[in-house]
Amino acid sequence: MIEAVMLWNEPNNLSHWDFEIDTDWSVYANMVKIAAQAIKAERPGVTRVLGGISPIDPAFIMRMDEKGTMADLEVVALHGFPLDWNHWTIHEWPDKLQEIRAVTTKPIWVSEVGASSFGAEEVQEFGLKRTAELLAPRIDHVYWYSLFDLPRAWPATTRHRESEGSSYYRHFYMGLFREDGSAKLACRSFAEYTPHLGICQWFHFEDPRLELAVKLLHDLGVRKLRTGLSWADFERPNAEGWFDRQMRLLEPFEVTITYCFTPERCGVRPHHTSPPKNPEAYAEFCAAMTRRYA
Repeated sequence: MIEAVMLWNEPNNLSHWDFEIDTDWSVYANMVKIAAQAIKAERPGVTRVLGGISPIDPAFIMRMDEKGTMADLEVVALHGFPLDWNHWTIHEWPDKLQEIRAVTTKPIWVSEVGASSFGAEEVQEFGLKRTAELLAPRIDHVYWYSLFDLPRAWPATTRHRESEGSSYYRHFYMGLFREDGSAKLACRSFAEYTPHLGICQWFHFEDPRLELAVKLLHDLGVRKLRTGLSWADFERPNAEGWFDRQMRLLEPFEVTITYCFTPERCGVRPHHTSPPKNPEAYAEFCAAMTRRYA
């Protein structure tokens, strides 16, 4: 079932939102406000979540509050990867949570947290255990990223790709399972932390791993799952068929659906990170998907 909907992914990260166009996030704030109201009108019982922020920035939350965006949202979501991309240590998680609690009374979810096995699988295993120790007593929704490694033949959804150097290649080693389906060291510990610990797993359009993912999630005892429905993918042939199949197979889980990625024809620039020319179009997509699947 759909437990919650999240409005965009990492809106304060240049890889996922073009703030060269939207320099003060006014477009994003207005877009989310309209979308949240449309979702509430369709399914008032579905939790509405501000797109998980990365970096963890209290000033961004304050800006959303100033713009009136938070009034129609119920949860603030954070993303943290201190062993791979952030400039703080994993032991600082309690401090990061407190920074956000100081500027909002909304509940906090950690909707993406993980560690790559880029350097060593032992590092990922340590990251999992320490993350669970620090977050499980403090947060009731924590989503480990991710179930699968990203296949090397697929591009990571980040703006500058190979020019990011090793930061880019770490995207390919975030899974509990390797590309060939074999389990990593961290996988042997993961079931100790379910069902409290959920999984964030993005599925590509017509992803051949979907059925296997459902089986492995059940095997690991996962109940909470975060994934996405891409507005850009909705432009593809047979999009409704793929979305229907995906959501049908994910019904047994408590699903948080992230609505993101602008179709090229709808953006100020022809890119999935672009603010849309018409924010109402994004709201219409969110309302339609919520009506169809929630």
